[in-house]
Amino acid sequence: MILLISGTNRPNSLTLQITKLYQQLLEARNEASEILDLQDLPLDFASPALYKKEMYSQAFLDLRARVAAVQKIVFVVPEYNCSFPGVLKAFIDGLEYPAALRNKKGALVGLSTGSQGGNIALSHLTDVLHYCGLHVLAQKPRLPFIHKHLAEGNLTYPLYQQLLEEQIEALLTF
Repeated sequence: MILLISGTNRPNSLTLQITKLYQQLLEARNEASEILDLQDLPLDFASPALYKKEMYSQAFLDLRARVAAVQKIVFVVPEYNCSFPGVLKAFIDGLEYPAALRNKKGALVGLSTGSQGGNIALSHLTDVLHYCGLHVLAQKPRLPFIHKHLAEGNLTYPLYQQLLEEQIEALLTF
């Protein structure tokens, strides 16, 4: 089972559309996956309760358990202010450390409406994930100007589809 994390809680995000497309590419290879959409985070997850396990809501405990149960994770990450979304960092901070991510495998996909495709965001997130002990696949597709290359949940630029498919092939043997 591969867990796909849609790295923003923004409603109707392009990130979730790419995450669903990624899942379809995995399904075409008969690979089981599920999506963890950060829109599903409980509204109070980032309150002071984030630092007291005994105060975690059952909804947040369920999301943490989904991460704990898998060995491979794909983060689909939009670029926000030259980094990745704070909600993703808060979610990672709320995972059990170090057990949640240590010695697992991960892959990153970067998205942006600008020209860099989330390059700096992926660099920042890689640093965080390495600290947490996650082994990050070196192949990190970056999809710049994503808003121009996505229509009705489908990529209109063949290179982007190719990059995702190549990453999936590498992830499956990683």
